[in-house]
Amino acid sequence: MDPATRQPRSAGVAEGRDPSSRPGRPLAPDANTLLLARADIEALMDQSAYVDAVKAGFRASAEGRTQSPAPLHLPVDGGGFHAKGARLGEAGGFVALKFNGNFPGNPAREGLPTIQGAVLLCDARNGRLLAILDSIEVTLKRTAAASALAAQFLARANARTAAFCGCGEQAREHLRFLARERDLARVLAWDLDPQAADRFAKQMAAELGIDVHRSRDMREATTTSEIVVTCTSSRAPFLGVGDVRPGTFVAAVGADSPQKSEIAPALLARSKLVVDVLEQCAEFGDLHHAIEAGAMTVDGVHASIAELVAGEKPGRTDEHEITIFDSTGTAIEDVAAAVAIYQRARAARRGLVVDFGERAANATTRSNA
Repeated sequence: MDPATRQPRSAGVAEGRDPSSRPGRPLAPDANTLLLARADIEALMDQSAYVDAVKAGFRASAEGRTQSPAPLHLPVDGGGFHAKGARLGEAGGFVALKFNGNFPGNPAREGLPTIQGAVLLCDARNGRLLAILDSIEVTLKRTAAASALAAQFLARANARTAAFCGCGEQAREHLRFLARERDLARVLAWDLDPQAADRFAKQMAAELGIDVHRSRDMREATTTSEIVVTCTSSRAPFLGVGDVRPGTFVAAVGADSPQKSEIAPALLARSKLVVDVLEQCAEFGDLHHAIEAGAMTVDGVHASIAELVAGEKPGRTDEHEITIFDSTGTAIEDVAAAVAIYQRARAARRGLVVDFGERAANATTRSNA
């Protein structure tokens, strides 16, 4: 074995292809698995890379080059676990499986992140485990990237004001990504916890050089903004018809399980609705609740984000229409992001190399000694 493979922070494998190349085919074979921590991923990927990866994933979906079964949701006291998987690429390609724990009370109660887990990236031709990636970084960034991509099609080109309902880490990432898509001049932050909104406003104003302030009243924030982002763990809709003005783009991010809901069915029914995955949103997105309430059917959905990316459906066509992106989080985003990260890690020789086969062989030898 090449001595470089024994270095703890070097991938020590053959050089990969250009990381910007089209995803869909694994790199040259190598027996090792890369462990990529959050710091590794953060160093390898910027916001443009995530948006490009997610866009490529949705384009592949529109072209029939992806496969993604229904997610698994396992509720437990105080939270739940999600497992999402998808295949990307023709002639084998890649498969990614993400397993996350989602516990909204963790930050206050345990001092732990709300979301924790891992992404497994495999070679779809033979099942080889290519990489294990931290899922906190992937989930935060790919979710914000999907909303930023949706904003390209659905937000007014001259939008300069935004409101954030929910001021956690997902809101921070969304502001970072959206500030690259639109020239934001003023942001209002609202949260059930006023101190959380204060912290968000202070941090993001200093980081981005944007006028960010806490709003004491949600409706005041949303009715004076052209972009509204909802990223909460709410189990009841709180954004209704009277809470947004004509021409608003809403990125609805929080309803990632059947129990969660942010957007009132009446508002959803009156808006141009775009979904990440139609079948998934009908099962546990805000669309799910609108269908259950009898406010609309799946036929009322304008398009999927994949259809917008592929040019099969238009995005915003009217300066006064309200547009909503129902984002439940899809494994297509996970596999597209994981492939981009893996390719960059191989090219940069970054990550901790693990030979699971060698470890298993050694363990067998010890147990038989």
